Amino acid sequence: MKTFQGYQLIKPEDLHWRHSNLMRIPNADYLERTGSENLGARLWRLPPKSANTLHKHIRAEEFYFVLEGTGRLRVGDKTLTVPRYGGALVGPDQLRQVFNDTDAEVLWLIIGGPEELEFLQGSKSQMDLSLIYPVDPKQLPKELTGVQWPPQT
Repeated sequence: MKTFQGYQLIKPEDLHWRHSNLMRIPNADYLERTGSENLGARLWRLPPKSANTLHKHIRAEEFYFVLEGTGRLRVGDKTLTVPRYGGALVGPDQLRQVFNDTDAEVLWLIIGGPEELEFLQGSKSQMDLSLIYPVDPKQLPKELTGVQWPPQT
């Protein structure tokens, strides 16, 4: 794993917002342009009554930080409430899912490392997705019972 050398400034206008593949959550990858093999960092804009994928990691630890709103984070069978400017660190072996059971958007910054290069776009390796999705990744937490997410397109 190579270490990034020097520095790189990333401006808001450099970000490319896209919807995540499975859950259709708007996100912007801060570090995709840097080539870092050690860290990943994304902004996630969770719309009201939405959830990201239920997943875990092979090696990566993730730090979840709430920039706007009140964050909700499912870790195993526990639900954490993360206030604005609060954070939570989650180890690779823990199933986790950020979700929003409020009527306002919540903005998360999620930083993880080491980067699991097997899952980057363009990777030639064939990873067993059951390692990160051991259960249905689209299942919603009990707090969103009755909600239809992701949106039907």
